[in-house]
Amino acid sequence: MRSLTVTEFLSLDGVMENPAWTFPYWNDETAQFKGEETTPNDVLLLGRVTYEGFAAAWPQRGNEDPGAAYFNGVRKYVVSNTLTSADWNNSQIIRGDVVAEITRLKQEAGENLVVHGSGKLVQTLLRNHLVDRIRLLVYPVVLGNGQRLFEDGTTANLKLLESRPMSTGVVGLIYEVVQS
Repeated sequence: MRSLTVTEFLSLDGVMENPAWTFPYWNDETAQFKGEETTPNDVLLLGRVTYEGFAAAWPQRGNEDPGAAYFNGVRKYVVSNTLTSADWNNSQIIRGDVVAEITRLKQEAGENLVVHGSGKLVQTLLRNHLVDRIRLLVYPVVLGNGQRLFEDGTTANLKLLESRPMSTGVVGLIYEVVQS
């Protein structure tokens, strides 16, 4: 059975939206943390907004960029009831009963499912107990408003597996979701 990992950039006040504010903190430490969560055999699971942003950005980068080689080559599922096509390399649309389809994907043999960004999708996954692990890069900035990772009413029991402070003040956190 596959594991489903959610990975997010997060401000101290829980905002995950439009993470351009993370750029000044990017360095080899954050790149290493992000690199540890990607393997060529993974399957990306993305919400429509994140998918469209990634599909616009990553193909423009050369494959000498390890991030571009990964994101452009990996198999991708985009959850959307409004997209009519998913033209980015190795992309497929999931429609309809998202929970049933993702449950089915998790039951297949193979590498892990990884969700980047995709806030609305993550809310659905959390509510339906489909998330196994959460990887966060928490940045030393308070944004005051924006889409939050954990919306009002979202509950989860988490077990801290790792805490990794970085020289820029960013902290990498890895949690296991404890299913009760």
